[in-house]
Amino acid sequence: MAVSRLRSYSGPAVLSFGFRPFFLLGSLYAALSILLWLPMYAGELVAHSAFVPVDWHIHEMLFGYLPAIVTGFLLTAIPNWTGRLPVRGPPLLALVVLWLAGRAAVFFSADIGWQAAAVIDGAFLIAVAAAAAREIVAGRNWRKLKVLLPLAVLAGANGAFHIEAHLQGTSDISRRLGMAAAIMLISLIGGRIIPSFTRNWLVRENPGRLPAPFDRFDIASLAISAVALGAWSFAPDNSVSGMLMAVAALCQAWRLSRWAGERTLRDPLVLILHLAYAFVPVGLALVSASIFFPDAVPAAAGLHALGTGAVGAMTLAVMTRATLGHTGRALKAGTGASSIFVAVLLAGSLRILAAFVPSGAVIDIAGAGWVAAFSGFILVYGNALMTPKAR
Repeated sequence: MAVSRLRSYSGPAVLSFGFRPFFLLGSLYAALSILLWLPMYAGELVAHSAFVPVDWHIHEMLFGYLPAIVTGFLLTAIPNWTGRLPVRGPPLLALVVLWLAGRAAVFFSADIGWQAAAVIDGAFLIAVAAAAAREIVAGRNWRKLKVLLPLAVLAGANGAFHIEAHLQGTSDISRRLGMAAAIMLISLIGGRIIPSFTRNWLVRENPGRLPAPFDRFDIASLAISAVALGAWSFAPDNSVSGMLMAVAALCQAWRLSRWAGERTLRDPLVLILHLAYAFVPVGLALVSASIFFPDAVPAAAGLHALGTGAVGAMTLAVMTRATLGHTGRALKAGTGASSIFVAVLLAGSLRILAAFVPSGAVIDIAGAGWVAAFSGFILVYGNALMTPKAR
């Protein structure tokens, strides 16, 4: 229904569907924010932010870049879930402007005041959650409301981030809570789309073992992961948190093994989903190890496995597939797509390595890989995002 009613839309193509402006601007910001962060990290650039540099970096990855991609995904998926008309035109533009205002407010928060920045920045996720809830409720697809829970946690963590940074001088619980919400979004959404897309490709191209269907084990894995991430958010050094994260890592690794990813080597568009998700159990395991063996495993290793690795690679993989599918292109990864996949996997792997072997050069190369991946996405798919759907 929603797709057929799109034919009456006559506005700019970039505002015809949520994925178009948010994937475009989100990927641009992903590259730009790291180009700004690297000289900040080296002490060569000073932002006008009330956040200390490392907090600005963490915040803009978790609460700036990620919400843009999640919004693009949700505003595109919800019409398929509900059969309702998608958010487009002026209402979509209003959300885009609100997101951009948040980025500017955070960067210039030292000038406008932390309270004003918190209100402007926090308004975006609240608006997105409200819009998504309205559409899901109106479409009576009650089961999809569960996706709003990690979104609400992300919004709450964002508000707490501003408060903690102001009162304590740096963020603490809120940064972990934001990461926890991000990983639960990946676990929830990725756990549905990865086996589904894998099954579709295998049935057509490589008959044989298929991904296991979603069952009680997946539900248990999600529950264990949520409890573990919650415990880690509030008690990051507690041995119970470490044990829970280890169990969650095992569950997530076993979950991934059930999706037959090793049988997708011939299709980079499917394979990247499995490789991206692999950073989830790796990150959980590294976080657990850092709690029990802090002298051997730096806490930054797990954080960057989950952030640069899982969040970065999974969002890029989803953006690529959704852009191809919703702009009428063939679901096939060409040289450009394969190159940006390699770049983001390299960025995630090197950023983990840099936690063990502190080196400005390794961090710079990881940053260059990240920038290449997301600027590459714009070069390869920017035109498709800004022009009408191919016939």
